[in-house]
Amino acid sequence: MPYQSPISPGYSWYEATVGERPDYPALDGDRTCDVAIIGGGFTGLSAAAHLAKAGASVVLIEAHRFGDGASGRNGGQLGTGQRGWAEDLEAEVGFTRAKALFDLAEEAKAHLLEFASVHEIDIDFMPGQMSVAHKRRYVDDYRKHADIMAERFGYPHVSFMDAAETAERLGSTHYFGGTRDTGTGHIHPLKLVVGTAKVAAAAGAALFEKTASTGINSSGGKVRVTTVRGTITADKVLIAVNAYGGNLEPVSAAHVMPIGSFIGATAPLPADSPVLPGGESVDDSRFVVRYFRKSKDGRLLFGGREVYAVNDPKDIHIHIRKQIAELYPALKDVEITHGWGGYVGITMPRKPFVREVMPNVIFAGGYSGHGVMLSNFVGKLYAETVAGNRDRLKLFEELKVPAFPGGRRFRSPLLFLALNWFALRDRL
Repeated sequence: MPYQSPISPGYSWYEATVGERPDYPALDGDRTCDVAIIGGGFTGLSAAAHLAKAGASVVLIEAHRFGDGASGRNGGQLGTGQRGWAEDLEAEVGFTRAKALFDLAEEAKAHLLEFASVHEIDIDFMPGQMSVAHKRRYVDDYRKHADIMAERFGYPHVSFMDAAETAERLGSTHYFGGTRDTGTGHIHPLKLVVGTAKVAAAAGAALFEKTASTGINSSGGKVRVTTVRGTITADKVLIAVNAYGGNLEPVSAAHVMPIGSFIGATAPLPADSPVLPGGESVDDSRFVVRYFRKSKDGRLLFGGREVYAVNDPKDIHIHIRKQIAELYPALKDVEITHGWGGYVGITMPRKPFVREVMPNVIFAGGYSGHGVMLSNFVGKLYAETVAGNRDRLKLFEELKVPAFPGGRRFRSPLLFLALNWFALRDRL
């Protein structure tokens, strides 16, 4: 029987194709270290690897298995820049800050690919990403965006596509235009999780799976992280649980909301299939975004059914196939071999939430669907912070990220109403 994550529905194509996925022991007994990390996804494992390589003693705990959350089950798209367009961020924070954040994201992209290359992690990287308009009135915005990226932000890799080129490159006439970015691409995320964990362990980090934190206390100069079978005493703590924090810590809980996102993988398409002949990944202009790409073995990996209610759907395959058929009618009966989901941490403005939530305890998460690239790099920036340079992490810490309205009791139903309204507006 394949392993079934207790926190994420379905068995993913990533799990089926990741190869060796080592098990790590559960914590049993007390530990003392320089840095304790809660969460074994991209952020936590990256921080552990960089801290351990720099000589710090590190203990990392994960409540389930590494990659069971969004890091091992996401769409795999790197993207460019921050979550929103650079010109929109400029309108909010000014050009200097927007350019610094854009450059930081470009460094994050380069770092991820270099890290994988240096450590010989085969992440199935495939180049290219397209962003496409599902409404005709959005097309001019994409045309202007391509010009702004080249002329104002020094990024020449984005080109505008008219309707004809978009149809040719997608193999679908469903969209009205968009942009093509040759400076980015997409990966197999679980291979990166597994590889990063191996790097961290080889560098000396103590890694523990199936070890949930039951509390954090930062009084008295040291920070104590409690678990069922031991306490970790550390000088500093990184909370890297993203959407899976629950009530572990109240500040992040008020600012980061979990939403469900679901993906289906088809059987391999024929070699002469018109679907995505160039192999790029795609995201569209819907607020409830659809994102899709082809794998190295020719499958269409299609995500787009975000869920804001509490219960997970039991019919992932049916809904994903229906959305595929809207774009590719010839695939209306395509076999869906794998269907899976998980929870993504979002914030109100779709910006990362990075804050010191109690003395010597930093939370990092809320990447809002842009975490493949940013979360790994935030782990590196946290390691820099521990070493004494907080300047670059501060760029994220200083972003304005308000709490969700309604408090813990009412924020979920309020968000459910708001985001379903946006989903309805996508269809108008």
